[in-house]
Amino acid sequence: MNFDHADVQRLKEQAVKIRERVLEMCHSAGCGHIGSSFSIVEMMTALYFRCMKIPRSGVKEAERDRLVLSKGHGCPTLYAALFDCGLLPESALEGFSRNGGILEQHPSRNPAYGIDVSSGSLGHGLSIGAGMALSGKLNGEDHRVFVIMSDGETNEGSTWEAALFAAQHGLDNLVAIVDYNKMQALGKTRDIIGLDPFSSKWEAMGWAVREVDGHDFSEVVPTLEQVPFLSGKPNMIIAHTVKGKGVCFMENDLLWHYRCPDEEEYHKATCELC
Repeated sequence: MNFDHADVQRLKEQAVKIRERVLEMCHSAGCGHIGSSFSIVEMMTALYFRCMKIPRSGVKEAERDRLVLSKGHGCPTLYAALFDCGLLPESALEGFSRNGGILEQHPSRNPAYGIDVSSGSLGHGLSIGAGMALSGKLNGEDHRVFVIMSDGETNEGSTWEAALFAAQHGLDNLVAIVDYNKMQALGKTRDIIGLDPFSSKWEAMGWAVREVDGHDFSEVVPTLEQVPFLSGKPNMIIAHTVKGKGVCFMENDLLWHYRCPDEEEYHKATCELC
């Protein structure tokens, strides 16, 4: 499929819309992990507006791709993407993290709205995705399973057990994407449990690995469109990203893992995104 400058520009404009919606959701609710949501905007935009087969007219259930947001705290970005795809009503978006609303601070499975998996307990998403991918293989179904993970959750042993399982079963319909922003809730990843050499670890486990700038559509989209990288091997995309990407005073600042903007910060961030 051709991918040119016009396509990149269209995706950039969509990414701005998603960041604006995330900012509005978190500010209005007074909660949400805005920094962790911003770091995955380009990846989520590329998936939902270019690379994934999503539930639309003519796409059969067995053919549509699945998405597991293992880093469930980044769900405002997922919700914004689902809304812009027409899978979530505006009333749902407005009810984010409010009593009576259906959208929580971590995703709760709701197939009617395109949410495939409940997540939030870090380290579980790759196991779930591997199971879904194996099921698809056994049933002869033509779909892929995308799992968006945090770099911090690769501290979890369950992640590496799932990595071995996926390689053992040749799950080339499984695509894991690590949001490698190099920061966790309490500090820099390298100071908590360092991951380097990160790509070599996945390759040693039997995965086909690619590394990209996770905010550059000209790298992200062609890489996603090459899946599977090698027949019979699960796919790993290490996306180098920036926590809080898109708002200068949030970028690479651990404060914005949890904090939501006050009124002044909200308006400042809105002006920067526009």
